[in-house]
Amino acid sequence: MGVGISDWRLARAVSLRGQLGVVSGTALDTVMVRRLQDGDAGGHMRRVMTAFPLPRIAEDVLRLYFRPDGRPPGTPYKMLPVYKQTMSLARQLVTVLAAFVEVYLAKEGHQGMVGMNLLTKVQIPTLPSLYGAMLAGTDVILMGAGIPREIPAALDHLARHEAASLRFEVEGLPSGREEHLTFDPKGFWSATPPELHRPLFLAIIASNSLATMLARKASGRVDGFVIEGPTAGGHNAPPRGEPRFNERGEPVYGERDVVDLAKMAELGLPFWLAGGTGRQGRLQEALAAGASGIQVGTLFAYCDESGLARDLKRSVLEHAARGEVTVLTDPRASPTGYPFKVVSWPGAPGGDVERERLCDLGGLRVAYWTPEGKIGYRCAGEPVDAYVRKGGKIEDTVGRRCLCNALTADLGLGQLRTNGQVEPPLLTSGDDLERIGEFLAGRAHYSAGDVLDCLTAITATSS
Repeated sequence: MGVGISDWRLARAVSLRGQLGVVSGTALDTVMVRRLQDGDAGGHMRRVMTAFPLPRIAEDVLRLYFRPDGRPPGTPYKMLPVYKQTMSLARQLVTVLAAFVEVYLAKEGHQGMVGMNLLTKVQIPTLPSLYGAMLAGTDVILMGAGIPREIPAALDHLARHEAASLRFEVEGLPSGREEHLTFDPKGFWSATPPELHRPLFLAIIASNSLATMLARKASGRVDGFVIEGPTAGGHNAPPRGEPRFNERGEPVYGERDVVDLAKMAELGLPFWLAGGTGRQGRLQEALAAGASGIQVGTLFAYCDESGLARDLKRSVLEHAARGEVTVLTDPRASPTGYPFKVVSWPGAPGGDVERERLCDLGGLRVAYWTPEGKIGYRCAGEPVDAYVRKGGKIEDTVGRRCLCNALTADLGLGQLRTNGQVEPPLLTSGDDLERIGEFLAGRAHYSAGDVLDCLTAITATSS
């Protein structure tokens, strides 16, 4: 769920109840160093860093980023170097450490299952993130927002501490040329590295054709699928066929976008349903349709244990209880070009603010081949002149927003800008948010346990 919303506290709470708790792996390195700069409330980051099997790395990160008393007023966060195809060993290890810390905390003190979700579209940190999660004993890796065909083989290699690589997507690459992202953990260890197990791999898909291709032609074992419909939060798969839009400017989905569950069953792999599943009775409906269960995001995003800033939770739930929250599938908001769910409500922070166009975190940057025969990077959310100067089309910049910074601000970790303003948040949720008042039933807040009680309850119609 976004950046840090499904954090270790939420994943742990779900796992303790016997379900699969999943941490978001997106931008974890930025989240970690900002938590440290804010004083590491509770000391959780520092405690777990002592368990990292490469202690020198943890010591270096603490020396560079930890502030015992937090940041002084008016002090911006110290930034990590932006991702590039070739990163220094130290930079890669920050990503490894961040993934390790989050998964370790989620698994600490119990035997429940914990997974990590990563975006295929965000390529460069994928391999070090996988390795860090595996060092902490992650049980499952989930990946969507693209075609994660090469991930199974990468997991196989990393489980043996071997070099792994992914084909690097570069726009305008000359015919016949390939670029790769490579991660080799062998150089990290002076002694025998710890034994790792290969986690299960679940691909997040939105079509039968993608599921079939991955089941038959992925680079290794695919263990199942999460079928995510267009009512889910975050990025949605674009509609198939000629683009059509409704009166609100949202893309229109049709029959071609509905996954045939009977055909999914023929693949012989388990699958879970996601998007619109956060209601009582949906679990029983999914099981009756042949699914192994459901994946739920929106209800958990606003529970007590989620990483969403408390003031945002409170504001959204107060307005949602009165039916004053809207979820728009915005075809332009994300620099990726994928439709993206955006939440709005009266008085939403940043709702009336014109966001500064910039790209200083770089998670959604696209690599491109320059006229000089090198790899450059651009983002449709960066300043228009810079994007066009790099060969981008000006029409691609219309309506784009810097999701990396906006979603990080949802955690209360927004960057302080040169104009003295803090980066405003931007919330994303599934369509179920508009009906969350039914679940609240007069409550001002609720726990992850309350969500699980609702989802697993046997309804009168399904008993």
